[in-house]
Amino acid sequence: MKLILMGTNNFVVPVFDDLANKHDIIAVFTRAPKPMGRKHILTPSPVHTWAEQRGLPVHTSIKEFDNISEKPDMIVVFSYGVILRDNVLNAAPCVNVHPSSLPKYRGPSPIRTAILNGDTDMDVCLMAMTPEMDAGDIYMRENIKIDINDTNDVVEGKVSQVAIEMLNKYMENPLTFVAMPQIGEPSFTRKFIGDDEIIDWNNEPIKIHNQIRALGCGRTKINGMDVKILETKFENNEMRIVKIQPSGKNPMDWKSFVNGLRGADIKYGE
Repeated sequence: MKLILMGTNNFVVPVFDDLANKHDIIAVFTRAPKPMGRKHILTPSPVHTWAEQRGLPVHTSIKEFDNISEKPDMIVVFSYGVILRDNVLNAAPCVNVHPSSLPKYRGPSPIRTAILNGDTDMDVCLMAMTPEMDAGDIYMRENIKIDINDTNDVVEGKVSQVAIEMLNKYMENPLTFVAMPQIGEPSFTRKFIGDDEIIDWNNEPIKIHNQIRALGCGRTKINGMDVKILETKFENNEMRIVKIQPSGKNPMDWKSFVNGLRGADIKYGE
């Protein structure tokens, strides 16, 4: 089958790699390179890097879609982050992988939102693309569990594996799948910003733990020092800090950080 792939984020790469091993990829669309790090170096997306490594033609603007001369049999979209117009949606059957229990958590951050809210499971949906965001009929959905210490990266890995299995089943004979409408009132996610990482120590420990594992870190002050808490564990109804990064220093384990305080009382948020 001739496919056009559209995606951006790291957890999309295993899924696209599996498709590329079995199908003819005529084009890959991804987000344009973004400034990254302190030096703001323009960095291509993980999907961009993967496509170049495989020698596949890469496009970083959806405006280039009409320049594709070869007609695809199908367009597969997964964590792309770009609204698709009629010229794309009408070019070929267009399917999207969305990691949420649709119509719950439509939008750009369903996995992080599920973890932040303390959800213990979620669906991965294979759906038809429509002009309205994440509103298409669903061909298939599979449930995955979210353990209490699963980080965003861990859940993304689970989603990738399920997405590979779902797309393999669907690609065998797409015409046998009947798309079912979404039922219920939709809810929507948003993009998270730096301020979402700031820890409020008045919150319950489980809420702080969910914040850190969802967003990748929590920012705070400990004994007057700016730090990022990079990893926590929640056991026996208590949150334990595992890894921390003081400002301007490399990440370290919690014990090493505490030893550096030389017996001082630990004061959070100060």
